[in-house]
Amino acid sequence: MQLAWLLLQFALCASLIAVAGHALTRSADRISRATGLPGGWLGLALLATVTSLPELASGVASVTWVDAPNLAVGNALGACVFNLLFLAIADALQREPPLYLQAGADHLLSAAFGIVLLGLVALSLLLGERAPALRHVGAYSPLLLGLYLLALRTVHAHEAHQTLQAPNGTGGHADPREWRVVVPAALAVLAAGLWLPQVANGLAIELQWSRSFVGTLFMALATTLPEAAVTLSALRLRAVDLAVGNLLGSNLFNVVVLAVDDAVYTSGPLLRVAAPVHAATATVAIVMTALVMVGLLVRPRGRVLRLASWVSFGLVALYLLNAALHRLQGA
Repeated sequence: MQLAWLLLQFALCASLIAVAGHALTRSADRISRATGLPGGWLGLALLATVTSLPELASGVASVTWVDAPNLAVGNALGACVFNLLFLAIADALQREPPLYLQAGADHLLSAAFGIVLLGLVALSLLLGERAPALRHVGAYSPLLLGLYLLALRTVHAHEAHQTLQAPNGTGGHADPREWRVVVPAALAVLAAGLWLPQVANGLAIELQWSRSFVGTLFMALATTLPEAAVTLSALRLRAVDLAVGNLLGSNLFNVVVLAVDDAVYTSGPLLRVAAPVHAATATVAIVMTALVMVGLLVRPRGRVLRLASWVSFGLVALYLLNAALHRLQGA
C-alpha cells in the first residue's frame, strides 16, 4: 500500500512538471519571434534555466530536507544523460529534414562548454577526499558557476554576430501576457521539484535500492519532463534550434545545480561524499555530448533501420550502458 501511494505521488509530480513544461514552450517561442532572439540562445538562456528548475529544487531539497547527497548528484547528472537521450528521440521524430541536418552549428559552442563542465565534475568525483575545498564548499563550485556564465556570454556574443548578418525576428517586444504564463508555469515545476525528493527517497527505502540508482534513473526522468515537453512542442512548431538549444543548455544549468547544492550542503563538499559511480555518469554524459557534436559536424542524412541516424543509436547505447552500471552498483 505504501509503495502504491509513493508511485501515485511520483506520477502526480511528473504530470505537473510535464504540463507546465508544455506551457513554457509556447510562450518562449512567441517571445523569441517577437523579440528577434535567436532560438538557440533562447533555448540556452531562458528555456534551459526554467525547465531545469525541478533539478534545482529537487537538489536543494535532497541535501537539506532529506539529507541525501546521492539523490542530488544522481538527479543532476542523470538529467544530463536523459537530455542527451532525448536528442535521439527528437531525431527519430524529426523525419524531414533530419534533426542534425537542420540544427545550427552554433550548438557546438554550448556542447563544448558542456563537456568542459562535466569533465570538471568527473575529475572532482574521482579525486574524492583529495578534491580541494573552500570551507564546506568544494573549490570546483565557483569554477563551475564562472564557466557557466562564460558560456552564456560566449554563446550570446556568437549568436548576436550571426543575427546581425541574418536577422531572426522583428527585434520588438514580447506580449506581456506571455511572461504571465512563464511565471506560474515556473512556480509549478518548482513546487513539483521540491516534492519529488521525498517521494524518491521513500521509493529507495521501500524498494531497497540505493539513492544513487533512484536519483540517476527515476528522479532524473521526472525532473527532465519539462525539457521533454519543450522539445516535443518545439519540434511541432518546427523550432529545431529551440529544441536542441534547450536540451544542451539544460545540461549546462544542471551542472551549475551541483554548485548550488554544494553551497547549501553544510556537511562538507558535496562531491566528496557522493558515490564513485556518479563519475561514470559524468563520463558517459561527456561521451554522449561529444557524439552529438560529431552529428552536428557530419550531419548524417541516412537512418539506421529507417528509425534514426547512427549518432542517435549511439546515444541510446550509451544511456543503456549507464543504466546498467548503476543497476550493478546501486541495486
